[in-house]
Amino acid sequence: MRNKYFEETSLMNPSQLKQKSCVRLTNAIFYAYHGVGKAEHKVGARYEVDAEIYFDFTEAGKNDKLSQTVDYERVYGAISQVITSKKFYLIEAVAKKIADGLMSDFPIISSLRIKVRKRNPPVGGVCDYAEADYFIERG
Repeated sequence: MRNKYFEETSLMNPSQLKQKSCVRLTNAIFYAYHGVGKAEHKVGARYEVDAEIYFDFTEAGKNDKLSQTVDYERVYGAISQVITSKKFYLIEAVAKKIADGLMSDFPIISSLRIKVRKRNPPVGGVCDYAEADYFIERG
């Protein structure tokens, strides 16, 4: 019995199709020392990062080659480097720094969304997290 999912198929002329692909890293967790208050820089907090990376991975999907896609181990390493190597006052600055670095390191990326969450932020009440959501797109 033939398995149609493992055969090379062509439903349409590829020039008629617009490809939009996304690789996501969801809930990457780090302990870091960001915040406006001095205590936050000493005590630290748990931070979570989501990365939505948009690019055309048609060739990678067709050829099954890492060299034709975004290596998410490298993405994780880049996020980790930014979030753990420097103290920032704002999670907005963390999100922007991560996004700018990834856009620079991976020319294949057409657009990118970075979300940085700070768990239990010091807001004077109960709050699960504060989140900065940054989207960047090549012109």
